[in-house]
Amino acid sequence: MEYSLPASLVFHRFRKLVLCLMPLAFCLAAGPLSATTSSTTASQAAVRGYVLWYRNYDSPAIRALVELALKKTPEYGEFQIIRSEELSQGRVLRELTDGQSRLVDIANVATSAEREKFLTAIPFPVDGGLLGFRVCVVMPKSLPRFAGIKTLDDLRDSQIRIGQGAHWPDTPVLEANGIPVVTHSRYEILFGMLRNERFECFARGVSEVLYDLELEQDPNLLIEPDLLIAYPMPSYLFVGPEDRETAHRLQLGIERAIHDGSFNDFLRHYYARAVKELDLDERTVITLENPYLSEESRYVGRKTFENLRRRLEVLSR
Repeated sequence: MEYSLPASLVFHRFRKLVLCLMPLAFCLAAGPLSATTSSTTASQAAVRGYVLWYRNYDSPAIRALVELALKKTPEYGEFQIIRSEELSQGRVLRELTDGQSRLVDIANVATSAEREKFLTAIPFPVDGGLLGFRVCVVMPKSLPRFAGIKTLDDLRDSQIRIGQGAHWPDTPVLEANGIPVVTHSRYEILFGMLRNERFECFARGVSEVLYDLELEQDPNLLIEPDLLIAYPMPSYLFVGPEDRETAHRLQLGIERAIHDGSFNDFLRHYYARAVKELDLDERTVITLENPYLSEESRYVGRKTFENLRRRLEVLSR
């Protein structure tokens, strides 16, 4: 299906991870070091706790996908998903890169070439690529400013400011396309900045915006009805650069879910509602360039764009 990477790339990653895990597999096959190890200790060791970034843990869809991938790989043992401390995205990426504190093991964020350089990506778009398709959360008084916008030049000329996270890779993408951006390091603060008219559009992925507004419970926050801002922005699960076992388990689990159809079921369950309620196939699409992707993610993003219409048709059934 369209979410898969080229066979050569998938095989290369799979082979690399398998080779890295061979010493571990050999040690496990050799048996216990001591015959006196208690059954209680063995049982505790068999349950692996995975610390998931709190923003992802609190997202029903992302938490469900991580759980799906882990359930598809029972040979790795029992697991428990643990909510991380409330860390900013920038702090999460630093903690994953460092790999010493175990404050977080897994995070789902939008990808960039820099992130793939310092972290280990599981290269499957977790929402089928919908994160790169954005709608504007606005205040009612700002709605007239969006009237008549049909092209990227129209959006630039409107001088509409877009709110984004300081550490989000979307920010340089928007800036590279000549769009004014206002940032903050904390996602929660951005809603207050929108209310205080620091910017006119809080651009949110179509896979997340309905959940965002359900949490905010603010009738004054509206979704602008006509525009869809689109750019290649695959959203991956990331782990630390040395955490090869977790990377392999997640990738293998997602591959199995794709092949047995449960990944499609996941997409329909969590994202079909957004496709229908946001009327994505009726919106004016404004396409932006993303110059910050790796070659591999550029391929994924391009395929996402090419398959957008088919994906919307499938999810809207």
